[in-house]
Amino acid sequence: MRLFRRQGYASTGLQQVLAESGAPKGSLYHYFPNGKESLGEAAVDLAGGLVADLLEELAAKHAQPRAFVQAYCKAMAGWMKESDFRSGCPIATTMLETAPQSASITAAGVRAIDRWIEIIAGVLTRAGEKPRDAGARAQLVISAMEGALLLARVRQSTKPIMDVARLV
Repeated sequence: MRLFRRQGYASTGLQQVLAESGAPKGSLYHYFPNGKESLGEAAVDLAGGLVADLLEELAAKHAQPRAFVQAYCKAMAGWMKESDFRSGCPIATTMLETAPQSASITAAGVRAIDRWIEIIAGVLTRAGEKPRDAGARAQLVISAMEGALLLARVRQSTKPIMDVARLV
């Protein structure tokens, strides 16, 4: 997951994955029968789940959408700083390189993003937003964050992320 996020799906070789993991080559094909594509799908599922866990935790702590979005932005800004602006969205790099060519990786991306939107829409709905509008507004939050993560990485600053916290 980390290799795909930082250097891209195409630039990450299976030998590098094996070296980083310390796993024998036979294990790779046993657990990931379609090789790199299966590994990419699993990485997107894992990363998507980590973000969903974060969003669920924040949703439990922050009933008001403004506080929720601010906490989300603060967490993502922290991730960016921690990585010295070498990371970004944990699934974006892989998705940009593989969707729609890989049906399995694309499906993993759809599962992840749909889950994120569902969690954010739940916060909005509980705060009084119409369910029909909550999904679209949640998608806007994700879209704004994705753009902010890219800008933060390019500018090596958390300011774009914190602008989302202030404006969305």
